[in-house]
Amino acid sequence: MKRFVIGNWKCHKSLADARSWFDEFAELYRPVANVSVILAPTFICLEGLSAHVGKLGLEGVSLAAQDVSPFPKGAYTGTVAADMVKGLVDYVIVGHSDRRRYFHETSQEVANKVNEVVDAGLVPIVCVDRPYAMSQLTALADIDCEKMIIAYGPVDALSTRIPQPVKEVVEAVELISRVHPSRPVIYGGSISPENVRRYASISGISGLFVGAASLDAKSFAAICREMAAS
Repeated sequence: MKRFVIGNWKCHKSLADARSWFDEFAELYRPVANVSVILAPTFICLEGLSAHVGKLGLEGVSLAAQDVSPFPKGAYTGTVAADMVKGLVDYVIVGHSDRRRYFHETSQEVANKVNEVVDAGLVPIVCVDRPYAMSQLTALADIDCEKMIIAYGPVDALSTRIPQPVKEVVEAVELISRVHPSRPVIYGGSISPENVRRYASISGISGLFVGAASLDAKSFAAICREMAAS
């Protein structure tokens, strides 16, 4: 089974900082055949980092966009269409709880974004949380994308930086798998090198979604090693 380690930098790092991060990470990283590593920097870093990561030749490492517009290219001021990041990234994060909370994104808007991502030939990483998981998941029912990844990220774990108890993660994964049985499911919520194996070993989990710990190259490389060994 293919496994994923996804790092979301959110609104952190300039292009120079991001290049330095990848230079350090390249010294520590060791690729593993069944583990895909995905990093999501800010939009302004994508073009420069795409070229830089290519030069480093990091096997099994890809880039993701943190969001895209729910519309195609056109007269939509301040937006970035999915088709515009094609060639720079392979994945796009959609519906993160930050977007739902601070930008009031609805499940239908998220579904529209997922459709744009799929039409652009990219892989959506769709974020869901509880207690809204069912409505978030059913909005995706008519979208045909075999490679779609579903990321479960409980809001309380993200805000308090305390990982959710394993039992509750298991319940959420079971719910998601009942609605979308063929989708890989990953968990995100205060993941650190110390707790990787605890969550990576949960039945039905295909990977981990890493926030703050991904900002440090050594910490993220350690998480990748722990995932490979789990």
